[in-house]
Amino acid sequence: MKITFYGHACFSIEINEINILIDPFISGNSLASAINLETIKADYILVTHAHQDHVLDVETIAKRTGATIVSNYEIILYYAAKELKGHPVNHGGTFKTADFSAKYVNAIHTSSFADGTYGGQPGGFVITANEKSLYVAGDTAVTMDMKLIPMTTKLTASIFPIGDNFTMGVEDAIIASDLVECNQVIGCHFNTFPPITIDTEEAKKSFSEAGKDLTILEIGESIEI
Repeated sequence: MKITFYGHACFSIEINEINILIDPFISGNSLASAINLETIKADYILVTHAHQDHVLDVETIAKRTGATIVSNYEIILYYAAKELKGHPVNHGGTFKTADFSAKYVNAIHTSSFADGTYGGQPGGFVITANEKSLYVAGDTAVTMDMKLIPMTTKLTASIFPIGDNFTMGVEDAIIASDLVECNQVIGCHFNTFPPITIDTEEAKKSFSEAGKDLTILEIGESIEI
């Protein structure tokens, strides 16, 4: 899996030349101004929940690429009304293709569109391909439901929010990594706006002291797992 960070909680995951886009929020993020929205590839767009900082560019990218949107039932209904292609899942269910699977798992957060439309219950995804598994937690607090994930899946890496205030912060993300039994963590949902500004070097130090590795990608930077 090749993982590219597009800022905030948006990632691209390339698997066997298939491009999966997670929670596209690029045009509204001043930190991602160097990213050209028109060049982003997407065969699938996975949406964890409906907040604007996770869905702002879904419609634009889906219209251009013809991508299939994968999310909860309410979010898919919302985009179906805009004549966009989607596949609904719900918690515990798995979306499967020939190249990868994506299981929708619990998250503790809220979910609504900017126009006030209900966005269903939020979630995260466990994406598996080529004997590698990546947990994309979405916006969430640390939750004991995370202990269920390693019962069925050995994770290669996890993407956790670390910015605090609206999600778990660094200390709880370390606890979450224990619960999912994964010491390789990629941070997201930090430094985009003042309430979630953190000291990233201190965050990496905290993870290191706990015997874990926190990767902080620059916007546009990629990593292979």
